[in-house]
Amino acid sequence: MHTPYSPERAVQLARDTLDIEARALLSLRERLAAPPLSSAFAQAVQCILRSGGRVVVSGMGKSGHVGRKIAATFASTGTPAYFVHPAEASHGDLGMVTRDDVFLALSNSGETEELTRIVPQVKRLGATLISMTGRTDSTLARHADILLDCAVEQEACPLNLAPTASTTAQLALGDALAVALLDARGFGPEDFARTHPGGSLGRKLLTHVRDVMRSAEAVPSVTEEAPFTAALMEITRKGLGMTAVVDAHGVLAGIITDGDLRRLIEKGANLNTLQAQQAMHPQPHTIGPDALAVEAVQLMEQYRINQLLVVDAQGKPVGALNMHDLFAAKVI
Repeated sequence: MHTPYSPERAVQLARDTLDIEARALLSLRERLAAPPLSSAFAQAVQCILRSGGRVVVSGMGKSGHVGRKIAATFASTGTPAYFVHPAEASHGDLGMVTRDDVFLALSNSGETEELTRIVPQVKRLGATLISMTGRTDSTLARHADILLDCAVEQEACPLNLAPTASTTAQLALGDALAVALLDARGFGPEDFARTHPGGSLGRKLLTHVRDVMRSAEAVPSVTEEAPFTAALMEITRKGLGMTAVVDAHGVLAGIITDGDLRRLIEKGANLNTLQAQQAMHPQPHTIGPDALAVEAVQLMEQYRINQLLVVDAQGKPVGALNMHDLFAAKVI
């Protein structure tokens, strides 16, 4: 009999679903702390690291959807991988698998016909078989070179039928493998940027300070002996709300900002008699041109400043930028 819709029941089922899936992940975490799962996991990571080929991920139905995501995560974090549909594999796509590959098969039951049908051929090719399954007595488990047991006590589905908690466990274990591999490979931000060149993430990881800074004549600068009025004119002309103050060798000595001007006025200072070195703020925060633009954002947010001077290895100003420049570059 159909149960009438109840907002309260819907919310309670949602909470129950999250509780069940959270317990499944916590249970998996506890099992991963000791053999046999801990040793199998470590062996799987080592096997993939030593592999001269790629990780071929395969699964049917909901496990297949999870497998696609795992393959994509591997590929984007330094582990070459791709997904092969098991049904298509038995009709020719198995030709993409080589003896140097690692074949990661996902099936909660471990008896998915499309997978078990191709397992003998995968073994015959010489590829290493890693099985991720919820049944250690299944066909897939028995044929595995490495068995990753991701069993769950129950599905979140009220009927205990639809793959829910089991696919969550598969996905989490796949992420755990990817993170362990990422760390073992020493995969860093620059590597990540190379695999994510598009969109806002790519901009944040690929854009350097030199790409967005103002340079050459656009950089406001005066000498230490310059009258304060000259510094004020430089601030006004260059429109950055500040100017660099350099010594006789062109090395940065300090900075004068709009804020410094306001404070001088509040103190009643005679601006006509001041030199730039008397009004400047010494040892300002700076950044190098080869730093990532996102590092400039972090520096400006950390010290609550809106402008930043860019200096070379000799400490000479070569650029300048403000928050507006970073907004325009869509780094923020």
